[in-house]
Amino acid sequence: MTIFEALRKDHDIQRDLLARLIETHGDSDERDSLYKQVKKELHGHAAAEERAFYIPLMEMDLTQEKARHSVAEHHEIDELIELLDETDYSATNWLTHAKQLQHLVTHHLDEEEQEVFQLAGRGLPDNQKTSLASEYQQEMERQRSA
Repeated sequence: MTIFEALRKDHDIQRDLLARLIETHGDSDERDSLYKQVKKELHGHAAAEERAFYIPLMEMDLTQEKARHSVAEHHEIDELIELLDETDYSATNWLTHAKQLQHLVTHHLDEEEQEVFQLAGRGLPDNQKTSLASEYQQEMERQRSA
């Protein structure tokens, strides 16, 4: 498995969780459960992705700018999560913020898959693509079990 396949697999999980989250209503157990899953998944993914994927990409001229941009987007996602944390589930603007989060995350994932992966694919040697996948998966396991 390459780093790109490992990341795409988790991107699909994020897309699914966010789609399910914005279908929830009010202060419900379902919303609470899904939001906690989304938060844990996004935080863990960002941490693992930055360590196993973006640090090596920042070391290459070809991918440095895209890698920095993607890490900055992780911070924007964190800020929206903080806003959601401060908003009551039953507030009318909670769903608005959740939809903003879905839009931002989806934009970020699409940009990674369509732009960053192509550049990284040209810049990373094949053996590093598989070793980074192992590093990423190990870090994700650690994040998910924390």
